[in-house]
Amino acid sequence: MSNTRQLDANASAEVLERARDIQLLALDVDGVLSDGKLYFGNSGEEFKCFSILDGLGIKMLQDNGITVAIITGRKSNIVERRAHELSIRYVIQGREDKASALQEVLEATGLSMQQTAYMGDDLPDLGAIMLCRLGTTVANGHNTVKDNADWIASKNGGDGAVRELADLLLSAKGLLDSNIKSFFPKSS
Repeated sequence: MSNTRQLDANASAEVLERARDIQLLALDVDGVLSDGKLYFGNSGEEFKCFSILDGLGIKMLQDNGITVAIITGRKSNIVERRAHELSIRYVIQGREDKASALQEVLEATGLSMQQTAYMGDDLPDLGAIMLCRLGTTVANGHNTVKDNADWIASKNGGDGAVRELADLLLSAKGLLDSNIKSFFPKSS
């Protein structure tokens, strides 16, 4: 399959080496899992738009032993619901200090920063991006975040950037092609 070759061509050897070690992916929400826009209804309800592509990428990571966590500065029932739908166990909301929140997730999982990737899009994410083994951002992330990230997705937040990272992590571990192949019909 050409999926792995294309991903590997778009990532440096150093990024692929770092990606092989990842056992935990921590994600920001607004601007990463969603498009970063806040939608409010007349009755006070809040709406977020999530990509189904990202959801499947998260499930594939989990099916391959990679823990996924959410760390977000805002608090939202919608985030709890999406995390529940995706079986994401570690969810920290209402925290602007993403680096200390990430440390809490590491303590809970027993993993280290050397086994961790983080994807964020704006300045509150910088600490976590710079501390972990593989700091990543979305195509429409803030320029300072891009300047300090190890890898930048070609997709925008809420538009498949997390899936792109999931595919990269699985590819670096030699698992992407077999995961994709599992969706093809079985020949008789």
